Amino acid sequence: MTEHQVGTCAPIDISDDDIYEAMRDISGYLDITPGDFKDVYLKAFRHAVERLTRGIKAEQVMTKDVAFVVRETPLKEVARIMASRGISGVPVLESDSTVAGVISEKDFLAAMGAGVATRVMEVVAQCLGGKACLAAPSRAKSAEDIMNKPAVTVGRDTPVMEVADILIKNRINRVPVVDSEGRMVGIISRADVVRWSTLLEAV
Repeated sequence: MTEHQVGTCAPIDISDDDIYEAMRDISGYLDITPGDFKDVYLKAFRHAVERLTRGIKAEQVMTKDVAFVVRETPLKEVARIMASRGISGVPVLESDSTVAGVISEKDFLAAMGAGVATRVMEVVAQCLGGKACLAAPSRAKSAEDIMNKPAVTVGRDTPVMEVADILIKNRINRVPVVDSEGRMVGIISRADVVRWSTLLEAV
């Protein structure tokens, strides 16, 4: 969580009257000014939020029901799975459930467009426009031909804040979660991180 997000969560519009009322609620003498009181409160709030976010691990946020393919899965089947599940990417697994790579819509476009088409509708437009369908050369290929490898993964205990940083730094939309043996146990998407952040901010 960024400094801005933490600040957004905290009631930074606390008035002096709010501070005076809060100080009156505390029994005994307080040798502290309202300004100092407010500063201490906001710093304590920020530390509490950071402590809570560090405590949330990948396995608490990940999706366990993960659609996946294997190296030999034909690309037309990969596309069917992604379309039917309404997802923009799938992990590619080895026979022992370790992650061999990840396939995203971008990988399909790169394979189909060969640098010409960079968006889905460009591919559709070319196919409908009577030009050679860009999907044709990919019909005989399988998942391992276009997957992005090596796959970026995280462990069960990876803090969600760190997962968010990994997604941003690697410019990816999802990351498989693996156990100590490297076997996939779930997946975390940017949407999962956003949902977690929204829930935390509502606390």
